[in-house]
Amino acid sequence: MTRPGPSLEKIEEMARAAIESLPEGFQPAAKDVALRVVDWPERWMLDDLGMTDPLELTGLYDGIPMTEKSVIHQPLSPDSVWLFREPILAEWHDRGDVEIEDLVAHVTIHEFAHHFGWSDDDIASIDRWWE
Repeated sequence: MTRPGPSLEKIEEMARAAIESLPEGFQPAAKDVALRVVDWPERWMLDDLGMTDPLELTGLYDGIPMTEKSVIHQPLSPDSVWLFREPILAEWHDRGDVEIEDLVAHVTIHEFAHHFGWSDDDIASIDRWWE
């Protein structure tokens, strides 16, 4: 039996709680990022990452990391962290060993780490989620 999944609004609420839990020094920079919660990633997102299966993408940071920004960067839109509800729910169902709030927080913090300038390798070096 599969567990029912939370709505887009509930996922966003969980993500905002995770953002609010960031250390105080990260809060000002986090407020500059738009949080977008949708059911599925867009095709261009998958294409940019060389992915074909939308279930493989639970979140995405779309922007220029803080460590690479300069005054010459004039963004057309704010940096964004995207969360994809259906892939998150699929992972939650497949794992079966994690609370949905913890998974949403994990994906949210991972994507915000990219905004702060961390690479996937940097994140993996301290993230024990997958062990």
